[in-house]
Amino acid sequence: MRVVVVGAGVVGAAVAHHLARAGAAVTLLETSTPASGVTGRSFGWIGEPGGADPVDASTVLRRTALVDYRRLEQELPGLVVRWCGSLGWGSAPLPRAADLAPGERLVDADAVRRLEPHLREPPGVALLRTTDGVVEPAAVTAALVAGARGHGAVVHLDRPVTALRQVGGRVVGVDTPTGPLPADRVVLAAGAATAALCAPLGVGLPLRASPALLLHLDAPPGLVRTVVDGPDLEVREAAPGHLLAAEEHRGQTTRDDLQRAGSAVLARLRARFRGAAEVRVADVQVGARPMPADGLPLVGPLPGHPEVHVVVMHSAVTLAPVVGRLVAAELVGGTPAPALQGLRPGRPAPAAGAAGRR
Repeated sequence: MRVVVVGAGVVGAAVAHHLARAGAAVTLLETSTPASGVTGRSFGWIGEPGGADPVDASTVLRRTALVDYRRLEQELPGLVVRWCGSLGWGSAPLPRAADLAPGERLVDADAVRRLEPHLREPPGVALLRTTDGVVEPAAVTAALVAGARGHGAVVHLDRPVTALRQVGGRVVGVDTPTGPLPADRVVLAAGAATAALCAPLGVGLPLRASPALLLHLDAPPGLVRTVVDGPDLEVREAAPGHLLAAEEHRGQTTRDDLQRAGSAVLARLRARFRGAAEVRVADVQVGARPMPADGLPLVGPLPGHPEVHVVVMHSAVTLAPVVGRLVAAELVGGTPAPALQGLRPGRPAPAAGAAGRR
């Protein structure tokens, strides 16, 4: 089976790796370089649903996400997860003890102080998720692309897809500036750009770009040790001396706007942590997350075009390994994955979504 995968962010790379490993003839196309889009501007916090989280059509999928990361840690030498856990308080109501999932604990101020000794005022109670981890999304993507190549995939960078090629109403490949590429199946993992590729087929995807800010900060090593998800600050260490902070996008459009946003986050960080006087903002980036209208992943055949598979979601970094494995099994093995059945394009919109998931 010849499969063209459009998009070498973390999702497209995961699909390409698993397809190539399963024996498909894979061509991976990317407009620029791997992880050059929203993947490279992602916070990189991975975890499973909490015990008190609402159950929706993606819950089964999310509950297996970390299992696939642990598998890939063994398969791909360049894929590294730091299983640091997370501490949350104030950003959402704390669950009752009876609702805690395995790996979740309510901890007191003394336990918080041991986990995050630089916090000025530890909360009286916080939610510790011991199974949470962090990854560097660009490094994960590079490892997946290398894995795909190792299984025979052909990777073309700086080669955008301009259109889906049709013959007799059926998609038979893609058009690029250097010529067409034939395919038996096309997988669209182009993030927010996926909707534009589908539009000429007469299929509208309920998808929008949802911007978010990612701050890079120079900081003393070890200042932050877990993922801290506080009432006004979401921060983690990416490497010794390098912090990442996630922040809502509030309409900032200019460099001055972004600098002011960075200064505000820096002030909150210094107020929360002792020893943060030396922290400096190195960069503020805007990432356009692909957000389905109901917040749930869009994974599966495009309505009216079973030869086109759509794979778009938030949160892509968390779900890419499990989705890549399941999509490859569907395309190569021909058996629909039960975990994906409620996430197909063209599904009725539910009354409430999960757009706030990390």
